[in-house]
Amino acid sequence: MTLKDKEQKIKQEFEQLHDWQDKYEYILYLGNRLPKQDNTFRTEDKLIYGCQSKVWLDAKLIGMKVIFDADSDALIPKGLIAMMIIVYSGRYPFEIISSKASFISEIGFHNFLTPIRSNGLLLFLKKMKFYAKNFEDDYC
Repeated sequence: MTLKDKEQKIKQEFEQLHDWQDKYEYILYLGNRLPKQDNTFRTEDKLIYGCQSKVWLDAKLIGMKVIFDADSDALIPKGLIAMMIIVYSGRYPFEIISSKASFISEIGFHNFLTPIRSNGLLLFLKKMKFYAKNFEDDYC
């Protein structure tokens, strides 16, 4: 499945939910599917600054593809980062770097997330692209 296909799939899943309460519940569901990280994962170097809640992100390159691990201390951010990992983990660095992530605005998160949460989501994406760029520069 291409990156565009993954973005479209997530967008379609949200479009099937008719009210924001259902969308929030789906976000919580995604967060519960995110693999649990122990406290050794939650280190300062993985922390994303500027988020309302604490959010940690790490990445590794396996077979020339970027694999992301993440966690949050709050349920909604955890669901949002799970969504981002579904879309971007397992992709080549150039795919992540070149993604416009238009599915985020097309879903309409700005309509139901606080400005701080919306900004946190963009900071998370920026950090994902940072990791991808570093891998591309170092290994590709």
